[in-house]
Amino acid sequence: MDVQSHLITVADFLRLYSVSRTTFYREVAAGRLRILKLGTASRVKTDDAERWAASLPVKEGSAL
Repeated sequence: MDVQSHLITVADFLRLYSVSRTTFYREVAAGRLRILKLGTASRVKTDDAERWAASLPVKEGSAL
């Protein structure tokens, strides 16, 4: 399988995980999310994106 099929663009990450560009780059700066550079383009491995999402805190309780 092609390596690039396991990579998503920053724009796709923002859409898939409903986060702002600022939040995305804060997570990268904090070391909680890794990016790969392909020339000037930034990409996220799908495994890293899923790992990041799984590491987010879960708040339990009522939805009210």
